[in-house]
Amino acid sequence: MYRRAKVIFEQSRNSLGYRELKKRLCKEGFKVSEYGVKKLMAKLGLVVTQRVAYKVTTKRKHSDAVADNLLDQNFNPVAPSQVWAGDVTYLKTGEGWMYLAIVMDLYSRRIVGWHIDKRMTTDLVSKAMMKAYNLRQPPKGLVFHSDRGPQYTSKHYRKLLTTHGIRASMCDVGACWDMRLLNASSLA
Repeated sequence: MYRRAKVIFEQSRNSLGYRELKKRLCKEGFKVSEYGVKKLMAKLGLVVTQRVAYKVTTKRKHSDAVADNLLDQNFNPVAPSQVWAGDVTYLKTGEGWMYLAIVMDLYSRRIVGWHIDKRMTTDLVSKAMMKAYNLRQPPKGLVFHSDRGPQYTSKHYRKLLTTHGIRASMCDVGACWDMRLLNASSLA
């Protein structure tokens, strides 16, 4: 029974708790209680690992406008505050899921603005942009590159960029590698 319990647990990619493991063992003809399975798991060192749920962060409304890709994968400007890029990611914290929006100056590869919130909204990316703008006071014509997420394609965010003389640039459809290339080039 020990070997079979270990095999079943490993086949589940370490996700079966004692109740589900008991059901599977009983189905295979083993007579065991929930308490017995708890002891068995402890003895074998079987610890359940929680899988991280994938969260979609870039599904936009098709009515929202999309900016042209002004960078065409040229992520190496020749001076500061010519091209900034932004993205949103999520973090699991003690308070639950939190969303982090960042603005990076592609010349220095420094984070020049960021904001964190419990909700992934246009306000989240707007606050990150305003922190960056107020800190750096960039010249008119700055290019801001992002994905096509609803936060970046919203009317409110487009108006914010226009008001501050910032030109929007967005990666092409299905080009999530655009942002990955950007992240990889920032590590080099």
